[in-house]
Amino acid sequence: MKILFACGGTAGHINPALAVAGALQKRHPGIQIKFAGNPNGMEARLVPAAGYDFLPIEILGIQRKINWRNIRYNFRSVYLLARAPGRVKKIIKSFEPDVVVGTGGYVSGPVLRTAHKMGIKTLTHEQNAYPGITTRLLAATADKVLLADEEAKTRLPKGRDYIVTGNPIREDILFADRAQARQELGVGQRVCILSFGGSLGAARLNEAVADVMAWHSKSGKARVHHIHATGSYGVEDMPRLLKEKGADYHQNPHLDIREYINDMPRCLAAADLVIGRAGAITLSELQAAGRASILIPSPNVAENHQYHNAMVLARQDAAVVIEESKLTGPLLVQTVKDLVEDPARLAVLGANAQRMAIVDAAQRICRQIELLLPQ
Repeated sequence: MKILFACGGTAGHINPALAVAGALQKRHPGIQIKFAGNPNGMEARLVPAAGYDFLPIEILGIQRKINWRNIRYNFRSVYLLARAPGRVKKIIKSFEPDVVVGTGGYVSGPVLRTAHKMGIKTLTHEQNAYPGITTRLLAATADKVLLADEEAKTRLPKGRDYIVTGNPIREDILFADRAQARQELGVGQRVCILSFGGSLGAARLNEAVADVMAWHSKSGKARVHHIHATGSYGVEDMPRLLKEKGADYHQNPHLDIREYINDMPRCLAAADLVIGRAGAITLSELQAAGRASILIPSPNVAENHQYHNAMVLARQDAAVVIEESKLTGPLLVQTVKDLVEDPARLAVLGANAQRMAIVDAAQRICRQIELLLPQ
């Protein structure tokens, strides 16, 4: 059995593919798996690190804002797109995959379209509630179109069957021990807040979180343990923000400020409330863990898809959503304060999130791949 994955651009496209690949290996020990992606993308680092062969195909997206720099960029994008089918044909003829699986990113489109023309079975998986342009284009030709959320069906072409599988969740998220995590992190009996804005960080979110830290570090009533990832852009700014707002952060064991969160399963297990963006995989992990959340969707993503992701939870009373255009420190402080002081409300949000979880998504996706294999 041979499977070729095509994915790239962001961890939200790459990690689901890696999760499914790992599940396939457990189900079929002799399987051969390779990945196609952009040699300049994140996938070129993550895929080999996970132990899989990586086959480079250079693909660029299209810049929608018109200026001379983007016009030159778009000319190169079109040139690379025109060359892509030739590269894909060489890969497919060399590897001879039984199924080609796409999980998003610009590279998925030409790989799956070319594979389809060559008579190879194809399957695409969409992680977001608002399908990206790649999924919308592939919906016409892919043998199977898998979705993370039922709502995505309303934004795809009519007349074909779509299969809701959820997003693959890391096993260490599902099986993390909450009591052990809280002990290891020194949370004690405090309410644990976990906040982050992504690997690069988010200036607006860091500023608002600094207000939250100032509130609970100065309040004698607010017993809070707060873990916050600044992101690479916020490392130098966060101490200045905390000092300006009067937060007691020096030698404070209950303010855990980091550049990145490298132990997300442990932090998520310990948390009572999560403040963060609304990427598809993040939300699936919140659901699987059953965590209450305040979601601040990034406005700087294609077609504002994080807002649509967040609203799926909000409509189920599983999260509170604050749009970044409305985000202020005082608003976030009040929202956090209301939740921290109302444990029952935190429990309702978490329980509603957990009811939405699909914890066997990787196995569901594997099953759909297997159904495409030659009999």
